[in-house]
This record gives sequence, structure tokens and C-alpha cells, in this order.
Amino acid sequence: MTDDAVPDLRASDADRERVAEILRDALAEGRLDMAEFEERLDATYQARTYGELAPITRDLPAAGVTAASVSLTKEPATTTAGGAGWPGRIVGGEGSSTWAVAVMSGFQRKGRWTMPRKFTCFAFWGGGEIDLREANFADREVEINAIAIMGGVDVIVPPGVEVVVRGIGVMGGFDHQEEGVPGEPGAPRVVITGFAFWGGVGVQRKLTRAEKLRIKEARRQEKLDRRAGRRELD
Repeated sequence: MTDDAVPDLRASDADRERVAEILRDALAEGRLDMAEFEERLDATYQARTYGELAPITRDLPAAGVTAASVSLTKEPATTTAGGAGWPGRIVGGEGSSTWAVAVMSGFQRKGRWTMPRKFTCFAFWGGGEIDLREANFADREVEINAIAIMGGVDVIVPPGVEVVVRGIGVMGGFDHQEEGVPGEPGAPRVVITGFAFWGGVGVQRKLTRAEKLRIKEARRQEKLDRRAGRRELD
């Protein structure tokens, strides 16, 4: 087989998924906006050959599926964030930030940051958000000490993380609804302590944006496969 013929080889579902993963990374890094991402993603799942896949990521780092670099050896599936790959997210160190204050204002800790062994925050007539979905962790067990007085603090954790709530509320409260969910092997444990007076500390468990997109893409691909199956039967 000549090199000129290689771009005409049929691409597999795994090849299309590798391209989709590169696009998701580019979206998260700000290299693509949402419109560009959706346009390229549609082209990815409609592509049938390597020649059609190659241009989609040509201008992106780690541009993936090109005819010359296609491997015919199946590799083990890699784990992804949001419940998998936990050992790589327990990084040690001091953490990116150890405290936050919101007085008639607000604070956020979100995105790719390192949660320290103990994070202390104070909200007075204000609010704060501590988002751990994409965070690394300084230790296997970390503590959030939240003090909310006529204000509120929201803690967002990804699936797989164990949550323990030990805070005290007076005319306020701590959210216990995510307690009792077993943690995944290797996942961190998040202990939430503190005091709420005329305020509250909420806990939510949410998927990352990338994981939501992955699920959406998988559902879209299932619909395309069903349509293709019906066309073959007609």
C-alpha cells in the first residue's frame, strides 16, 4: 500500500474519539470557542476516512489522527477526570490557596487549582464558591473550614469523592445530602467543618463540563449509529 492511498483508509470509532478528545482539551484551554468546537465535533463524527479526520485538528497541539501515525495496536483505555485517575490528582505540596474572605462580596476557587490540606473561608453578607471538580489535592484527606454569617458558601465536588460534614448551624445550616456516598478507590475525602449563623454551607455533586460534553457526544453518536442502522435495513 502506498502513502498516497493511506488517507483513504476507513477511520474507526476509536480514531474519531481520539480527535474528539483533542477538541475537548482545546475547548477547555480556550483554543476553540463553543461554536468552533461544535462545528469540528460534528465533522469528526461524520468523518469516514483518515483524510477527513486529519484537517480537523491540524492547527491544534497534539493534533492526533493522521494517516502516517495511525497505530493498529489497541492500547488500554486511559482513565479520565471526574472519578478516575485519582492517584495523579493527589499531588502533595501546600496548595494553591489556603483561605478566602467575602465581606459584602464574593469569592471563587475553581478550575485547575490545588486544594490544600486545610482551606479556611469566611463569608459575611456575601458568598463563596469552592469548586473541586477539576482541582488537584494536597492530600488524601482535605478539610474545608467554612464560616458563614448572614452569607453562604457552596462546595462543589465531582462524582467519586467522599464527603463528610461536621459543621454546626445556628439559625442556619450545613447541607448533609451528599454524605454517605462511598468514595471511589484512590479518591480524596473532603471533610467540611465550620459554623453557620443565619447562613448556610451547601454541598453539590456535579460532573465537569468536559464530562457533560462527553456524555452528550456519546448520545449523539448513538443516534447517528441508529440512523445508519435503519438506513442499512431499508
